[in-house]
Amino acid sequence: MNRLVKLFLVLGSAGLVLHGVGAAGPRRGAEPSSFAPRARVAEYRTYCDGWSVSAPSAVAEMDPRPLVWVVNGAGDLKGCSTALSHANMLAGGPLELSVFPWSHGYRRLLLDQTDWSHAKEQGGRLAAAIRARKEREPDRRVAVVGHSAGCGVVLATGDVLPPDSIDRMILLAPSVSTGYDLRPSLSAAREGLDVFCSRKDWVALGFAVRVVGTADTGSGTAAGRVGFHPKGEAAHDPLISAKLRQHFWSADLAWTGHTGGHHGMLSPAFVHAYLFPLFGAPVK
Repeated sequence: MNRLVKLFLVLGSAGLVLHGVGAAGPRRGAEPSSFAPRARVAEYRTYCDGWSVSAPSAVAEMDPRPLVWVVNGAGDLKGCSTALSHANMLAGGPLELSVFPWSHGYRRLLLDQTDWSHAKEQGGRLAAAIRARKEREPDRRVAVVGHSAGCGVVLATGDVLPPDSIDRMILLAPSVSTGYDLRPSLSAAREGLDVFCSRKDWVALGFAVRVVGTADTGSGTAAGRVGFHPKGEAAHDPLISAKLRQHFWSADLAWTGHTGGHHGMLSPAFVHAYLFPLFGAPVK
């Protein structure tokens, strides 16, 4: 009888101990209760990198900064994106820059300049990325800027974008032909197209283009040197006069560091004074 009493006392004590452990909470590594609150995770992605952070709310607030898609020139040298990133940092970050990679590879300048089918394919990819981002942020200001051979990708993007799907398109020293049909891009860009040219760009857009041809396998004359000259029906389309603006280099721009060369328009002072207002973020 004494043995049975002792057995019940031991079992009762063990039950109290186990109950106390359970009341103290789950063991380390145990699955949390299904009723415990869980932090939502917001994922952020760019074409260069991706990361995720916990967010307290299900819907993130829209970034008020203009979104600028950047398309570098041939050879993946990143001259344009680096210059814009530096200027953006100096201005306090009023823009979100999204760099779109399209090149065949680092220093493969000749192939990037001459493979027009690749440029058109990359333009389709960029257009899809712009549409996807626009679906998530329909009211956000969007601009697209390209430099040199990257302007061919930008124009190929404009060829397939719906009307008024972006706010502005900007071409810096485009190495495409002077007769390229700009009407699809002018329709896609609500505020039109700004082209920055320089007749002093005689090395990259003069000699080199005369040898290998323009990015769209057109004539040996680049629009970034002499401007676009619409042909045929395009020459009389009201879109051209209403939405195409061509800006030629002159000596009074030298104070910005732009002395007329192929990369002069990427100097910080020029970017701040002439490009940021077009992006929608004027520097004060």
